[in-house]
Amino acid sequence: MFAALFGELVLHQRLDTEGEASQDAYSLFYARSSAMHWLTPAVQGASGGLWGMNDAEAAPDSGPRRSRVAFFQVVLTEPNLRKLLPVQPFLTCAGDVMARLGTLRLEAVQVLLPERDADEDAQFASPSGARVASSLLDACHWFADCDPRARTAVRVTLDAGADPSIRTRASAILHWAREVRQEVFACDSLSLADDDHLILRPIPFQTAPAGPHRVTFRGILAEWSLDALGWLAAFLADGTSRHGINSQLMLTANRTANTQLAK
Repeated sequence: MFAALFGELVLHQRLDTEGEASQDAYSLFYARSSAMHWLTPAVQGASGGLWGMNDAEAAPDSGPRRSRVAFFQVVLTEPNLRKLLPVQPFLTCAGDVMARLGTLRLEAVQVLLPERDADEDAQFASPSGARVASSLLDACHWFADCDPRARTAVRVTLDAGADPSIRTRASAILHWAREVRQEVFACDSLSLADDDHLILRPIPFQTAPAGPHRVTFRGILAEWSLDALGWLAAFLADGTSRHGINSQLMLTANRTANTQLAK
């Protein structure tokens, strides 16, 4: 998995004035992953954990809005392709690292989701029989008491690269997202129009999806945080796989204006 964070990063004053810090994004992500038992030790025959460390980097950027200020890359070590992608802990860990380094004003996020089958541990989550990963429903309670004022309108683009099925099944995915009983993400609409898609560059890998098969969902997220965005990415990955889309996906998301929230 790969995640890139776009926005503005202001380093803590002590890091700005004391020269080179003793820890960087890589070492902090490694330490936090290990402390939370998310890291699989880099030794032969190691077990446990969710991922192995690959790379990470964070630095202030003086470029335009939506400049990339950090990225994190891990290798999934869980061999079972029928388990939920651990995007929520992955992005939560990235958020913890950024908070150690400074103040992040997050404008957008980009997440590369690997090929995955539908989570076999699923529950019926609607009167019509929609199924969803059990752990996603359990995690909903974490966001149950979010301040209603924190609700945020978001745009989420899924890019499946050369796989056209993302477009033909997008309406079914929208219906599924609306049917599932959860209050973290209220999906309002779907668009296949090129002008509505969010495309963040640089795209990290040449093998990453590069269109033209993209769809964009809009809706209301419980809060604008890497924690909630991680849940949303895992939710949409679960939904796409349940509709037969098993290809690699690039998910990008940003906040959008919504006058309904102000009422």
